[in-house]
Amino acid sequence: MTEKELTQLALDTVTGAGATYGDCRLVEEKSEAITVKNGKVGSISASTSYGYGIRVIAGGAWGFASSDDMSTEGVKKTALKAIAIAKASALFKKKDVQLAPEEKQEGVWKAPFQKDPFSIALNDKVSLLLETDKIARGVKGITVFEGSMNFIREIKTFASTNGSYIHQERFRTGAGFSASAFDKGELQERSFPASFGGQWSCRGYEMVEEWKFLDNAQRIAEEAVALLAAPQCPSGEKDVILESSQLALQIHESVGHPIELDRVLGTEANYAGTSFLTLEKLNKLQYGSKLMNVVADATEAHGYGLGTFGYDDEGVPAQRNWIVKDGLFVGYMTSRETAPIVNANRSNGCMRADGWNRTPLIRMTNVSHLPGQGKLADLIADTKDGIYMSTVRGWSIDDKRYNFQFGPEIAWEIKDGKLGRMLKNPSYGGITPEFWNSMDAVCGPEEWVLWSVPNCGKGQPGQSMGTGHGAASARFRKIKVGVAYG
Repeated sequence: MTEKELTQLALDTVTGAGATYGDCRLVEEKSEAITVKNGKVGSISASTSYGYGIRVIAGGAWGFASSDDMSTEGVKKTALKAIAIAKASALFKKKDVQLAPEEKQEGVWKAPFQKDPFSIALNDKVSLLLETDKIARGVKGITVFEGSMNFIREIKTFASTNGSYIHQERFRTGAGFSASAFDKGELQERSFPASFGGQWSCRGYEMVEEWKFLDNAQRIAEEAVALLAAPQCPSGEKDVILESSQLALQIHESVGHPIELDRVLGTEANYAGTSFLTLEKLNKLQYGSKLMNVVADATEAHGYGLGTFGYDDEGVPAQRNWIVKDGLFVGYMTSRETAPIVNANRSNGCMRADGWNRTPLIRMTNVSHLPGQGKLADLIADTKDGIYMSTVRGWSIDDKRYNFQFGPEIAWEIKDGKLGRMLKNPSYGGITPEFWNSMDAVCGPEEWVLWSVPNCGKGQPGQSMGTGHGAASARFRKIKVGVAYG
């Protein structure tokens, strides 16, 4: 069967069995992962996945089933299983599922790329990581080097009973490395371009080349060694400037998760909790200072983060939506089912699934803080007494995304507008709205980077999803620092 024949068979089957709505996602993924450690290849793996998921409303309730059986009988069997699950769920429903309207969508979307990562010789990819390893471990004091590359090609076809038929293709490319120094029971680590797997993008191999691993390996390694001898980050209240990748995770944890409307409604709670952004706060809560401007933007115009696509997994086109405007909380991320609850006429296109065998959930797209004005050097020069913190090391935040602590990898003292001594084990903490209301400066477009989080977890069974977060370095006044480490 062709893709169109398979999806049509699924929809015809569920409609004939009593579904009032149905959709089918057919997903093909090809992946490759490479790791190196201390001059040796750690692992090289490759995989392919091809299957479909069928989602229905029958009896006023949802049902979902999936399979990799592409035969006629296999598709029919899976479709009828989704119907049976919906009818069983209907026995316990509180009310019928109602969907916000969505027009018929037909289209093809492909994320642009310059170099197909699967066309690059495996030896060339491994050689780049090993050469980076050689340079980093050439720095005296480095005990562990780890580097990785990950490539995924995703081809997705979506069809629904409202007549939509959509084809999408994109690459997901990720790469990064870290150098660690250990001495006298103490371990310090530096990562590049970011921690926890580096940087990711919906682009090709050109993204790896643009970060220039070989040019940065020695500097990163030297910083790891220098951290061992650096003084401890002081405790107390300080003005803090967060480097853009550190701010990106701050956005992810203290803005992105709490605006997921299913968390607010309590239908997603077991995995990482609910949200402090209850419904009465919409259009009323001063989330941050007047400089805080956050959007959820899945469009190409925003960039090619892991939250960029043409259509979500309900067939809703990619959109740009305001979340916080001039500090005021103005929007949630919604689905077709939840949009009416906040009096929205339409879903804002945030439903995504981790593969064909998972049902879509409300997930972050590119939840980004828009740039302000000025360069990082100017912001530092304008700071009398503060700390500049960079690169995520660890974090903790409560189950309502309200109280938090973050521990970056490295920091520098700022005295009278100049970067001073390096500081180790930096940390800062606060309460989400108080923290964002303390922001008094945001750097401009030249400092803005669309970072990505490749493995955001949610749902049961668990789903790991890639999200994007654009950020430029920003300053926060009178923040509690030195709260996480002795």
